[in-house]
Amino acid sequence: MSAVLDLARIAPGFGDPVRESQAVFRELMESTARPGRLARFAQAPAAPAPLNRAAGAVALTLFDFETLVWLDPALAGSEAADWLRFHCGCPLAETPQTAAFALVTDMAQAPALADFHQGDAKYPDRSTTVILQVEALEGGPVVSLSGPGIQTTTDIAPRGLPRDFWAQFETNGAQFQFGVDVLLVADDQLIALPRTTHAQIKGG
Repeated sequence: MSAVLDLARIAPGFGDPVRESQAVFRELMESTARPGRLARFAQAPAAPAPLNRAAGAVALTLFDFETLVWLDPALAGSEAADWLRFHCGCPLAETPQTAAFALVTDMAQAPALADFHQGDAKYPDRSTTVILQVEALEGGPVVSLSGPGIQTTTDIAPRGLPRDFWAQFETNGAQFQFGVDVLLVADDQLIALPRTTHAQIKGG
Protein backbone atom coordinates (compact mmCIF):
# COMPACT_ATOMS: atom_id res chain seq x y z
CA MET A 1 0.00 0.00 0.00
CA SER A 2 1.40 3.38 -0.98
CA ALA A 3 2.19 5.96 1.71
CA VAL A 4 0.36 8.71 -0.22
CA LEU A 5 -3.12 8.10 -1.57
CA ASP A 6 -3.86 8.80 -5.23
CA LEU A 7 -7.34 10.24 -4.72
CA ALA A 8 -8.12 10.11 -8.43
CA ARG A 9 -8.01 6.31 -8.24
CA ILE A 10 -10.19 5.90 -5.15
CA ALA A 11 -13.56 4.38 -6.02
CA PRO A 12 -16.71 5.78 -4.35
CA GLY A 13 -18.06 4.35 -1.10
CA PHE A 14 -21.65 4.69 0.05
CA GLY A 15 -23.65 7.30 -1.85
CA ASP A 16 -25.54 8.21 1.34
CA PRO A 17 -23.14 7.11 4.11
CA VAL A 18 -25.47 7.65 7.10
CA ARG A 19 -28.58 5.95 5.75
CA GLU A 20 -26.78 3.17 3.91
CA SER A 21 -24.43 2.27 6.78
CA GLN A 22 -27.43 2.20 9.14
CA ALA A 23 -29.22 -0.21 6.78
CA VAL A 24 -26.17 -2.48 6.61
CA PHE A 25 -25.77 -2.35 10.39
CA ARG A 26 -29.40 -3.41 10.92
CA GLU A 27 -28.91 -6.36 8.57
CA LEU A 28 -25.69 -7.31 10.36
CA MET A 29 -27.34 -7.22 13.78
CA GLU A 30 -30.30 -9.29 12.55
CA SER A 31 -28.02 -11.89 10.99
CA THR A 32 -25.82 -12.07 14.09
CA ALA A 33 -28.92 -12.61 16.24
CA ARG A 34 -30.12 -15.31 13.80
CA PRO A 35 -27.07 -17.31 12.71
CA GLY A 36 -27.46 -18.85 9.26
CA ARG A 37 -29.80 -16.10 8.07
CA LEU A 38 -28.85 -14.82 4.62
CA ALA A 39 -28.48 -11.05 4.52
CA ARG A 40 -28.36 -9.08 1.27
CA PHE A 41 -26.91 -5.60 0.97
CA ALA A 42 -28.69 -4.08 -2.00
CA GLN A 43 -27.08 -0.72 -1.25
CA ALA A 44 -23.52 -2.08 -1.20
CA PRO A 45 -21.21 -0.19 -3.57
CA ALA A 46 -18.85 -1.93 -5.95
CA ALA A 47 -15.62 -2.30 -3.98
CA PRO A 48 -12.19 -2.55 -5.65
CA ALA A 49 -10.88 -6.06 -6.30
CA PRO A 50 -10.36 -8.37 -4.58
CA LEU A 51 -13.07 -7.16 -2.18
CA ASN A 52 -16.64 -8.17 -2.94
CA ARG A 53 -19.62 -5.89 -2.34
CA ALA A 54 -20.66 -7.42 0.99
CA ALA A 55 -17.14 -7.24 2.44
CA GLY A 56 -16.88 -3.63 1.33
CA ALA A 57 -20.25 -2.74 2.86
CA VAL A 58 -19.33 -4.34 6.18
CA ALA A 59 -16.01 -2.50 6.21
CA LEU A 60 -17.63 0.86 5.44
CA THR A 61 -20.09 0.25 8.27
CA LEU A 62 -17.87 -1.15 11.03
CA PHE A 63 -14.33 0.12 10.42
CA ASP A 64 -13.14 3.52 11.62
CA PHE A 65 -9.99 5.31 12.79
CA GLU A 66 -10.06 3.39 16.11
CA THR A 67 -10.51 -0.04 14.50
CA LEU A 68 -7.36 -2.12 14.07
CA VAL A 69 -7.83 -4.19 10.91
CA TRP A 70 -5.72 -7.05 9.51
CA LEU A 71 -5.75 -7.55 5.74
CA ASP A 72 -4.56 -10.79 4.18
CA PRO A 73 -1.57 -10.47 1.80
CA ALA A 74 -3.78 -10.64 -1.32
CA LEU A 75 -5.72 -7.62 -0.05
CA ALA A 76 -2.91 -5.66 1.61
CA GLY A 77 -1.15 -5.00 -1.69
CA SER A 78 -4.25 -4.06 -3.68
CA GLU A 79 -6.13 -0.89 -4.55
CA ALA A 80 -8.80 -2.07 -2.12
CA ALA A 81 -6.40 -1.39 0.75
CA ASP A 82 -6.19 2.28 -0.25
CA TRP A 83 -9.98 2.34 -0.65
CA LEU A 84 -10.37 1.12 2.94
CA ARG A 85 -7.75 3.53 4.18
CA PHE A 86 -9.52 6.48 2.53
CA HIS A 87 -13.15 5.68 3.35
CA CYS A 88 -12.68 4.10 6.79
CA GLY A 89 -9.47 5.63 8.11
CA CYS A 90 -8.73 2.31 9.80
CA PRO A 91 -5.20 1.57 11.06
CA LEU A 92 -3.78 -1.74 9.88
CA ALA A 93 -2.65 -4.52 12.21
CA GLU A 94 0.67 -6.18 11.48
CA THR A 95 -0.49 -9.59 12.72
CA PRO A 96 -3.85 -11.40 12.96
CA GLN A 97 -3.45 -11.70 16.74
CA THR A 98 -3.74 -7.95 17.29
CA ALA A 99 -6.71 -7.19 15.04
CA ALA A 100 -10.24 -6.23 16.01
CA PHE A 101 -11.35 -7.20 12.50
CA ALA A 102 -9.71 -9.30 9.81
CA LEU A 103 -10.49 -9.41 6.10
CA VAL A 104 -9.51 -12.65 4.36
CA THR A 105 -9.98 -12.88 0.59
CA ASP A 106 -7.64 -15.77 -0.27
CA MET A 107 -9.09 -18.92 1.27
CA ALA A 108 -6.14 -21.04 0.09
CA GLN A 109 -3.85 -19.01 2.36
CA ALA A 110 -6.31 -18.21 5.15
CA PRO A 111 -4.87 -18.27 8.67
CA ALA A 112 -6.42 -20.72 11.10
CA LEU A 113 -9.16 -19.29 13.31
CA ALA A 114 -6.90 -19.97 16.30
CA ASP A 115 -4.33 -17.54 14.85
CA PHE A 116 -6.59 -14.55 15.48
CA HIS A 117 -7.08 -12.78 18.79
CA GLN A 118 -9.26 -15.00 20.98
CA GLY A 119 -10.16 -12.40 23.61
CA ASP A 120 -8.89 -12.45 27.18
CA ALA A 121 -10.29 -13.03 30.65
CA LYS A 122 -11.09 -9.35 31.17
CA TYR A 123 -12.44 -8.64 27.67
CA PRO A 124 -13.52 -11.88 25.95
CA ASP A 125 -15.68 -9.79 23.61
CA ARG A 126 -12.63 -8.06 22.17
CA SER A 127 -11.59 -11.01 20.07
CA THR A 128 -11.20 -10.68 16.31
CA THR A 129 -14.23 -10.68 14.06
CA VAL A 130 -13.05 -12.61 11.00
CA ILE A 131 -14.61 -11.72 7.63
CA LEU A 132 -14.10 -14.58 5.18
CA GLN A 133 -14.77 -13.88 1.52
CA VAL A 134 -15.89 -17.15 -0.06
CA GLU A 135 -16.94 -18.22 -3.57
CA ALA A 136 -20.65 -18.42 -2.76
CA LEU A 137 -23.03 -18.92 0.14
CA GLU A 138 -24.69 -21.88 -1.55
CA GLY A 139 -23.58 -24.91 -3.52
CA GLY A 140 -21.10 -26.26 -0.98
CA PRO A 141 -21.35 -29.04 1.62
CA VAL A 142 -24.57 -28.74 3.62
CA VAL A 143 -23.93 -27.76 7.23
CA SER A 144 -26.54 -27.85 10.00
CA LEU A 145 -26.34 -25.01 12.50
CA SER A 146 -27.78 -24.94 16.00
CA GLY A 147 -27.42 -22.80 19.10
CA PRO A 148 -28.60 -19.42 20.38
CA GLY A 149 -30.82 -17.59 17.91
CA ILE A 150 -31.79 -20.79 16.05
CA GLN A 151 -35.09 -22.36 17.05
CA THR A 152 -34.13 -25.93 16.10
CA THR A 153 -31.58 -26.14 13.30
CA THR A 154 -30.92 -24.31 10.06
CA ASP A 155 -28.90 -25.44 7.05
CA ILE A 156 -26.35 -23.48 5.07
CA ALA A 157 -24.04 -24.54 2.23
CA PRO A 158 -21.22 -22.03 1.67
CA ARG A 159 -18.71 -22.90 -1.04
CA GLY A 160 -14.97 -22.21 -1.02
CA LEU A 161 -14.04 -22.48 2.66
CA PRO A 162 -10.79 -24.17 3.74
CA ARG A 163 -11.18 -27.95 3.93
CA ASP A 164 -10.88 -28.06 7.71
CA PHE A 165 -12.88 -24.90 8.43
CA TRP A 166 -15.80 -26.57 10.21
CA ALA A 167 -13.49 -28.56 12.48
CA GLN A 168 -11.75 -25.28 13.31
CA PHE A 169 -15.09 -23.62 13.96
CA GLU A 170 -16.19 -26.32 16.40
CA THR A 171 -12.88 -26.02 18.27
CA ASN A 172 -13.37 -22.27 18.32
CA GLY A 173 -16.84 -22.61 19.87
CA ALA A 174 -15.68 -25.13 22.46
CA GLN A 175 -13.60 -22.46 24.22
CA PHE A 176 -16.51 -20.04 24.80
CA GLN A 177 -16.44 -17.29 26.11
CA PHE A 178 -13.22 -16.99 24.16
CA GLY A 179 -12.99 -17.46 20.40
CA VAL A 180 -13.64 -15.45 17.26
CA ASP A 181 -16.88 -14.55 15.50
CA VAL A 182 -17.04 -15.20 11.75
CA LEU A 183 -18.81 -13.40 8.92
CA LEU A 184 -19.04 -15.24 5.59
CA VAL A 185 -19.46 -12.93 2.60
CA ALA A 186 -20.02 -13.55 -1.11
CA ASP A 187 -21.13 -11.06 -3.74
CA ASP A 188 -23.61 -8.82 -1.84
CA GLN A 189 -24.61 -11.49 0.71
CA LEU A 190 -23.59 -12.37 4.27
CA ILE A 191 -24.07 -15.13 6.83
CA ALA A 192 -23.00 -14.54 10.43
CA LEU A 193 -21.51 -17.32 12.54
CA PRO A 194 -21.10 -16.19 16.15
CA ARG A 195 -18.82 -18.26 18.37
CA THR A 196 -21.90 -19.63 20.18
CA THR A 197 -23.11 -21.41 17.03
CA HIS A 198 -22.61 -25.15 16.62
CA ALA A 199 -22.04 -26.63 13.15
CA GLN A 200 -22.32 -30.19 11.87
CA ILE A 201 -21.63 -31.24 8.29
CA LYS A 202 -24.58 -33.29 7.13
CA GLY A 203 -23.55 -36.83 6.35
CA GLY A 204 -20.17 -36.19 7.97
